[in-house]
Amino acid sequence: MDELDYKALEQIPIPEGLEERLSAKIDQWEREEKHQMAQHRRLWPNVLRYTAVAACVALVFGIGYYHLQQEEPANLAELDTYQDPVLAQQEAERALNLLAANLNKGMGHLEKAQALSDKAENILNNQLKVLK
Repeated sequence: MDELDYKALEQIPIPEGLEERLSAKIDQWEREEKHQMAQHRRLWPNVLRYTAVAACVALVFGIGYYHLQQEEPANLAELDTYQDPVLAQQEAERALNLLAANLNKGMGHLEKAQALSDKAENILNNQLKVLK
């Protein structure tokens, strides 16, 4: 059975209308595939359109809500929370010292990361020189 016996195959009778039926079935499959692709293509633009409209509406409502919730002070004197300038200066210095301490902590981490990056770069350059 490894070799095909073409003469035996040619002697098998082909049913009437088989070619037409096969052609019709292939055409039907192609039409269904095109219909499904067209339906899929039509669905995405609608979904994107509705999503964009919903996002715009949410954005407009969010901005409007934000502006309605903000209360402007009656006068500028309400903005000044410290009546004593010395106390205000002490609080400002405390806040700036806290900021400086946290910034220095972050710079220390950055220096460690830079050292590791430099070490990795040197190793990579050495390996590339070896490969040349």
